Amino acid sequence: MTEAKNRETADILILSNGPGELTTWVRPVVKALRQQLGKRDEVRISLVLSPCPNASGREVAIAQRYREIDRIQAAEHFFPFLLWGKTTENWDWRDHGVVVFLGGDQFFPVVIGKRLGYRTVIYGEWDTRWHRWIDRFGVMKPELIDRASPQYADKFTVVGDLMADTATVRNLPLPESILSQAPNPLSALKVDSSDASSTNNQLLKHSPETELIGMLPGSKAAKLAQGVPLALAIARHLHAARPQTRFVIPVAPTLELQTLARFADPQQNPVIHQLGNVSAELITSQGQPFLKTSDGLRIELYTDSPAYDLLTQCRLCLTTVGANTAELGSLAVPMIVLLPTQQLDAMRAWDGLPGLLANLPGVGSAFAKLINWLFLRKSRLLAWPNIWAGEAIVPELVGQLQPQQIADLALDLLTHPKKLEQMRDRLRQSRGTSGAASKLAALVIEELNQD
Repeated sequence: MTEAKNRETADILILSNGPGELTTWVRPVVKALRQQLGKRDEVRISLVLSPCPNASGREVAIAQRYREIDRIQAAEHFFPFLLWGKTTENWDWRDHGVVVFLGGDQFFPVVIGKRLGYRTVIYGEWDTRWHRWIDRFGVMKPELIDRASPQYADKFTVVGDLMADTATVRNLPLPESILSQAPNPLSALKVDSSDASSTNNQLLKHSPETELIGMLPGSKAAKLAQGVPLALAIARHLHAARPQTRFVIPVAPTLELQTLARFADPQQNPVIHQLGNVSAELITSQGQPFLKTSDGLRIELYTDSPAYDLLTQCRLCLTTVGANTAELGSLAVPMIVLLPTQQLDAMRAWDGLPGLLANLPGVGSAFAKLINWLFLRKSRLLAWPNIWAGEAIVPELVGQLQPQQIADLALDLLTHPKKLEQMRDRLRQSRGTSGAASKLAALVIEELNQD
């Protein structure tokens, strides 16, 4: 059977789960697949989502932005598909295809691949399983090959870190929002009102004197409850010391603006009183949303996703832990990583048994406090760039954090540009070489062309 004939009758089924995997794994891989496959009608790409403790419920909306994907099934329909092979829309399947694992449980491609009669490819970041039943493994590091039995070594290929491809998959127009050239961050944003519903086409501009600071408080309620008040209070301290500084929150695609604003309201978020006591309200002017504090300070809200072109213009970002640290690291954007513990039960997105216990009704909060207390007792690196480098190249602040403490560290970095440049250089070095998505896509196509 020729390669062309194989492709004409082929399906690629991608299995994934959470928002982090969708943005840092699925997105670059489907782009690389389409680039290497050529004509769209040669291969159909389907995405099936599985349940994830980090899920927001808007994963389908995220995936629908990836035009390379032809069909998407939501996580709530996953188990009928796993158990009986039935999708909610009764998808048809071609005789020839590949199942690609990009998040979830590595057992899933074993079952689904056997049922469909498809070959299977797993991307392994930290571990690989089911070596006997999986056809190919594209792994992040050679160490994963050493851990496998030698009889399966020929199934492994080192492709690199998919997260390191974040910077190379940008190719996006710069945002339409225009930051005012006036150095006073309390002045109004000037937005082109001719197309207020879109924020895609104009350059984001600011004067050379303006410092743009990115705030990434998270996308889930557990993180936002602490992250939003902390960001507001830090912004107030920074603005008092450096009035040329402006602030922006790249809003996660899974997060509604009204939901974000609730965490800036002391009547709905009592944690505000523990973290600087700065509140804000949501305002939209000329189509541009922002949070406005009682003293008039604005924190702009940028809703296009991904916000890479915006983030690369930030002199510094303040971020919670998670996949966003990988994206910032891949973009070589200096950052301070924050993990406040005023609410010790806030972190519940653990894998396996800890995640199940932390999310149990009624007793989950107690389990979460215990699990997080045990976790925090042991010193470990939390930000992805630090994990990649094996050392703290970006600051990680953990504990009963206070806004003034963080603002002082940020001010030290802002007043010493060489420190920021050194951090940027270290981030470039730690992120590794790009190209993992292209290499993994090549593996998938090799399996696709197997008779």
